[in-house]
Amino acid sequence: MCGFAGFAGTGDNSNDRDSCEITLRKMGDAIIHRGPDAGGVWLDDALSVGLSHRRLSILDLSPLGAQPMSSASGRFVVAYNGEIYNFQLLREELVAEGAYFNGHSDTEVMLAAFEAWGVEAALTRFAGMFAFALVDQQEKRLYLARDRMGEKPLYYGWQGNTLVFGSELKALQQHPEWQGEINRSALPLLVRHNLIPAPHTIYSCIFKLPPSSFIAIDLARLESGSLPEPSRYWRLEDQFAETHDWTLDTAADHLENLLTEVIGEQMISDVPLGAFLSGGVDSSTVVALMQKQASTPVKTFSIGFNEEGFNEAEHAAAVAQHLGTDHTELYVTEQDALKVIPLLGKMYDEPFADSSQIPTFLVSEMTRKKVTVALSGDGGDELFCGYTRYPGTVGAWNRKGTLKSRAENLFARMPEWLSVPAARALMPSQRQRSSGGFSFRLDETRAVAGAGDLSEFYRRRVSLWPYPGRAVAVADEPVYGLNAPLPEVIPGDDMKTLMWRDLNWYLPDDILVKVDRAAMACSLETRIPMLDHRVVSFALGLPTSLNVKDGTGKQVLRSVLYRHVPRKLIDRPKQGFAVPIASWLRGALREWAEALLDSARLREQSYWQVETVRWFWNEHLSGREDYSFQLWGILMFQAWLDEQRD
Repeated sequence: MCGFAGFAGTGDNSNDRDSCEITLRKMGDAIIHRGPDAGGVWLDDALSVGLSHRRLSILDLSPLGAQPMSSASGRFVVAYNGEIYNFQLLREELVAEGAYFNGHSDTEVMLAAFEAWGVEAALTRFAGMFAFALVDQQEKRLYLARDRMGEKPLYYGWQGNTLVFGSELKALQQHPEWQGEINRSALPLLVRHNLIPAPHTIYSCIFKLPPSSFIAIDLARLESGSLPEPSRYWRLEDQFAETHDWTLDTAADHLENLLTEVIGEQMISDVPLGAFLSGGVDSSTVVALMQKQASTPVKTFSIGFNEEGFNEAEHAAAVAQHLGTDHTELYVTEQDALKVIPLLGKMYDEPFADSSQIPTFLVSEMTRKKVTVALSGDGGDELFCGYTRYPGTVGAWNRKGTLKSRAENLFARMPEWLSVPAARALMPSQRQRSSGGFSFRLDETRAVAGAGDLSEFYRRRVSLWPYPGRAVAVADEPVYGLNAPLPEVIPGDDMKTLMWRDLNWYLPDDILVKVDRAAMACSLETRIPMLDHRVVSFALGLPTSLNVKDGTGKQVLRSVLYRHVPRKLIDRPKQGFAVPIASWLRGALREWAEALLDSARLREQSYWQVETVRWFWNEHLSGREDYSFQLWGILMFQAWLDEQRD
């Protein structure tokens, strides 16, 4: 696991070599947390392209694993972040074809694969997580590529006459031509989902490369502001085809064998390795299959909060005891968590408001004290239909014609001045809401009732602000994973429609961003076995009827886990990895939030509808409503804006 950055000029830059090398080192130093062990730069004057790399040494700790690295012939030069888990098998195949290796890093194998098979063909052979910048000096091309599921980040775009790219935005900001104009069209997406989904970023002209994509740039014909569209070397939608007649037992057998193989590959490391353990289905399965293959107790880590409803540490401890792992747990206080909040703007580079980022950083920080690599259970919910919102959404969509739904639609179509008092009079359970609170509830109903298909119905149900224009000064929304057209090859299965949607925005733009930035801020590599493309293809090819029973998902994954851990330790309501933001905003965070939401400040900045934001803040403080999720995205933007100005 590492970090990289670089730039390519149009040929009209007047900077000398020394200046370019200084810029490259600054770009690398900005992400030194991703690679504290070593750093290097490479520059081609003729092509006006440079690469910078920061190394977190995991495989081949010798200088033979250093980057930027050149291929045996000198044709290719790469700066790369990630791990190719099947590199040993690829190495054997390449040796049989005549390749020679000096060290034993996966980077050297990657370069040999490019030389032997070509860039796009090699990409299809890699099993791993990665993002890289590759210069083909013979063809005068720059390749930017990202792994299939989006585990590793890659930003790119034009600033002035220079194309900049890298693992994190803070590296791009070090280039002298950085402009950093805020992309106002990203703000509606931020308040809708508390994140900014790919390909968009908070900056104009800067983009996230989508998962399973690469972009090939002709350095000889580079023109400022012009780039080809990304190409895909793997299609997620093609994995949904159901080609095997599985039973629960045969599917569980196959999954256990597959996960055992994948986890065995991901346990290869030249540095200490462990795993996150929450005590839930996903992480418990990963740890169980790790321990099955390990000769010594696996090091496992969890954190807990003493506040009721926010603690999973006791469940993790029970699973760890049963499996015999070397378990470490830490109970953190409110003050421990609050100390993280000032770090978030710099850690995430752009506004990101999944509050579980806080415990994710804390568990990463604790884990890094004992190991350098940690396996994680992320991805199980999206792949094995584990979210309770899936059957809930499908059921609600199918009930749209019921009496209750027709009544809600009636209120949704009424003018606001009539709908609020009418609905409050006829719905006793809602009478305690303020008029504004009930109006927001009707906004949600109105938005959902107007959905024309299941995908739009789902998008509106998972939106924190049903109409972002109520909060944002400029409210036009661009296309992203939840409002893009649904591929025709997705089966006519409502659950799989929702799974495809989440795999195209929630997993890469929320879960994986949260884990990558929090862990790498601590110089900790995370590996996610569930997201190996072989597991993904198997999981998505299962019929949802096999995975969902009585509204509970992940039946195949559960069947594997029950072979190793008693059901009584696992079967409980899903809890999530969260912190009590709602109460903190009324208590320890109140002064901090009040300063960020100051009316004069908001008016001067002109990003938000000031009266609306202030109303939501005051309602939350009163205790009448919980608007912590709606406010957290705005607060993270405000805190990020302060960080950028500093």
